[in-house]
This record gives sequence, C-alpha cells and structure tokens, in this order.
Amino acid sequence: MREFVIGKGNLKCGQLKGKTAIVTGAGGGIGFEAARSLAWLGVKVIIAEVEKGIALNAVTDINGEFGEKMAYFVHTDVGSEKSISKLYRKSLKFFGSADIIINNATYAPIGYCEELEIKDWDRSYRTNLFGPFLLVKYFLPDMKKKNTGTLIFVSSSGAAPFMGGYEIFKTSQVELSNTLSGELENTGVINFTIGPGIVKTKTALNAIKKLAPMYGKTEEEFFGMNRNLMISVEEAGAGFAAAAANHEKYRGLEIGSIQALMDAGIEVENDSGAGEIEADLDVEALRFALLKIMETFSEQYNGWMERPVFERQWIIRDFKKHMKCSPDEYRAKIKNYFENLNQSRNLYMSKDMENLKNYYLHQIELLKGYEKDRDKLDESNTIMNSWIAEIENLTSLLNGQE
Repeated sequence: MREFVIGKGNLKCGQLKGKTAIVTGAGGGIGFEAARSLAWLGVKVIIAEVEKGIALNAVTDINGEFGEKMAYFVHTDVGSEKSISKLYRKSLKFFGSADIIINNATYAPIGYCEELEIKDWDRSYRTNLFGPFLLVKYFLPDMKKKNTGTLIFVSSSGAAPFMGGYEIFKTSQVELSNTLSGELENTGVINFTIGPGIVKTKTALNAIKKLAPMYGKTEEEFFGMNRNLMISVEEAGAGFAAAAANHEKYRGLEIGSIQALMDAGIEVENDSGAGEIEADLDVEALRFALLKIMETFSEQYNGWMERPVFERQWIIRDFKKHMKCSPDEYRAKIKNYFENLNQSRNLYMSKDMENLKNYYLHQIELLKGYEKDRDKLDESNTIMNSWIAEIENLTSLLNGQE
C-alpha cells in the first residue's frame, strides 16, 4: 500500500474503525481524497455523489485499497429533499446511523451578481446551503439520540468580487454551523466548519478560468497571488479527515485544512517558498520579535481571565470565532513557534500571525462602538496599533526569507 498524506503524522491507521461517514460530492477532488483518508482511518464511507460514473470509480478505488465494503455509492442530489431522504434510508441499511457527515458538495457560479442567471443562484443555494440543512434535518436527530456524532461544514474565504453566487451561500453555511454550535454546546455532537484553502481541483480550475481575467490576471498569475495558501488535493482531503479524527479540538470553530494537518503532525509539502527557515535568516531578530508578541498576548490573556465569568465567556467565544482556536491553544502555538523557531514553517507562523493582526483590528472596531470617552479610545487605539506593529515587524522578517 502506498504512503498516504493522512499517514504522515500522528494519526494511526484504522484508529476510527467502527465509525461510519457520509461525504457529499466525493466522486472526485477533495471529497474523494477525504473519503479515501477516512477509509485509511478505518471509517466506512458512503460516497454521496450526483455523477454516477466517477462515484463508482471512487468506490472501486477505495475498496481496492482498503478492502471490500469500505465504500458504498448512493446517487445523491444534495439539493433535493427526496434524494437526501433516500440517502438517509440507504445509509441506515448499509451501516446504521452515520457518525460523520462532511458537507463537501459544491457549485461555484462565477460572474457579476446582476449578470448571473436565476438558475445559477438557485442551484448554488440548493447545493451550498439547502443541501447542508437537509443533511442536518435528516441525520442530526439520530446523532442527538446517540449523543455522539460529527457534522463538518465546508466554508470558503468569504465575500469576493465576481463570486457572490457562490460565496453568499457558503458564508450562510458557516452561520448555519455557528447556530448549531450553540444548540449542540452541551451535547456529545460536535460541529465545525473547515475551508480547504487554495486547491487546484477541477471545480477550482473551471472557476478560475473565468475569474482570473476579471481580475486582469492570467490563471497562473491568479494562483501565484495565493501561492502561500496552496496545498494539494490529497492534502486538502486529508485535512478534512484529520479534522474528523480530532473533532473535539474544533467544536464550533471555523478552521482550515492546513491547521487540521498541522494539528495532526502532518507536514504540508509546499513548493511555493513556505519551507523551513533558511540558515542565513536572522533567527535572533525573529526570536526577539516573537517574544514581544508572546508577552503582549499573555498580558491580554491574563486580563481576560480576571473578567467576570459571563464577560470572559463572551470574549473567549469571540476570540474562537475569529482565530479558529481557543486562547489557550493560541498561547501554545506561539510558545511552540518560539521553542522550535529553527524548524517552524513560514506557512503556519505567517498565517497565525495574520489571524492575530486581524483579531486586533476587529477589537479596534468593536471598541469604537463601546468606548464613548474620546481620550480613552485614542489611548486604547494607540496600544492596539502597537500590538499590530509588533506583528507586522515579525511578518516583515518572515517575508524577508522568501
């Protein structure tokens, strides 16, 4: 058996044996790689796919690699309640109630909002939002009865020009997940959202062929703009499966495949300049810059912990929503970067620092709505902008090695 990305970290082959999963849109691309990685983990998978030919090939490939009856095909149109009802009945017949649901199926119309056909808006709504809701409607009750299960929603990058027909419903899917996280907070059912990153799938290539000229770019130039976030199709799918394996870490969060891979100890093989820190990098300057950020964040963290309980809970929820991890987990990340600076990867550290910068900017905007004393507002803005400057200094040091 060949080496799989999912097997390159700290996850064990077969560790989820006895679990079952449904992956929509799993006939090819990221969905197929997610299903294959789940099978490596021991999960029996239903390929819920609208295209019969590629779905049957996917089932053949997975069963050939991992043994008969590891994968099944159910013809599924996620935007049809009748079809989802059929998927539910057949999944019960195959292996009982599902343990993992991955809402991977997607449709991505490209164009100016006013120029997209109504049929494109309707299909995108049914695929990217109504379909995930239907899966919740049919499969969540059984999970709640068992008090266990994992619902994974697949997000995108958010509002972007010429992608409204896609992003609007993907963003709504995130809000569906956020709503569910509150309703499921005291249960054994875990839900979260994961974004694959920039991946050269067939769907992405078709979309970018139309999108790049709208930005005045060639296709390769467009991908080049996002090179530090690009990962392979297998890596993206393995990230989905790794997130399912480590689901307790991500309750109610919005994460990316890269984070899930990193948490599973899996190195991303990226040839875009995101490799290890070069020997001629000024490591001491980086260490000093990172130390200042650590000290600032620790002071802020300690202040949060001293707040009244309900205020503290609100702050932590807001932090998790914007940072995709808890404050404790973020402290551990920064400490790990500091202690292993010579081995740290730009791809990870730069992204985590950018997230922290955006969080501080978010705090500045929040403060405008709460602080009425102009002098105190100016003082707070000066302090938080100094935090942002510390991050920008670190980022400039990291970018200097590329």
